[in-house]
Amino acid sequence: MPESQSLTVFFPAHNEEANIGKLVEATHATLKGRVEDFEILVINDGSTDGTKAVLENLANKYPEVRPIHHETNQGYGGAVQTGFKSATKDLVFFSDGDGQFDITEIHKFLDAIPGRDAVLGYRVNRKDPFHRKLFAKCWGLLIRFLFGIKLRDLDCAFKLFRRERIESITFETKGAMITTELLAKLTQRPQFDYVEIGVTHLPRLAGEQSGGSPKVVLRAFRELFRMYGRLKNYRPDIP
Repeated sequence: MPESQSLTVFFPAHNEEANIGKLVEATHATLKGRVEDFEILVINDGSTDGTKAVLENLANKYPEVRPIHHETNQGYGGAVQTGFKSATKDLVFFSDGDGQFDITEIHKFLDAIPGRDAVLGYRVNRKDPFHRKLFAKCWGLLIRFLFGIKLRDLDCAFKLFRRERIESITFETKGAMITTELLAKLTQRPQFDYVEIGVTHLPRLAGEQSGGSPKVVLRAFRELFRMYGRLKNYRPDIP
């Protein structure tokens, strides 16, 4: 990665007191010495545990760490939107705050981004319960059928973008469909250049998953049906 390129890393986090500290520490250690100018944002999405206190301690320890606190839970899509809007560097990377990815593999993404608009991860061996993997498979097939997005792992939360490409996107969703909206709009742009890279997926060691709950799944389908016509007929104003 050219030294002139700066990097924002952000993590949405909801009740990740047991995970987020280790993740931020590992991220800082990984980037220090590799990227001259970087920031680490954590979007604390209305957590009711000790996540906020952990983040404030990290911010006092590392000047590159900047917590952003939602007073009320805005959902995964809302946290992702805040992350993109708050990013200030040339490149923007995001992953989940649950520690289910090996953050050291960001090196492969930084090596691959020159000359491209995005580097998109896919989980080589997904370490999630069967029902989540089944839903993800069905969801991916549906999205491919409806929108023609032919990615190996649409919702893999290990992605790197050029910020200038994201800045022109107007988001309309706040739930689990945020990644579908983002990639549907980006891939309809002429000459959008990306590469997919396999990444390691790890079991969740602490905390509870919410992404596969019936409430989240129903919200995702409601957003899908509401957004289908607009996304299918989306025409980017900026090439």
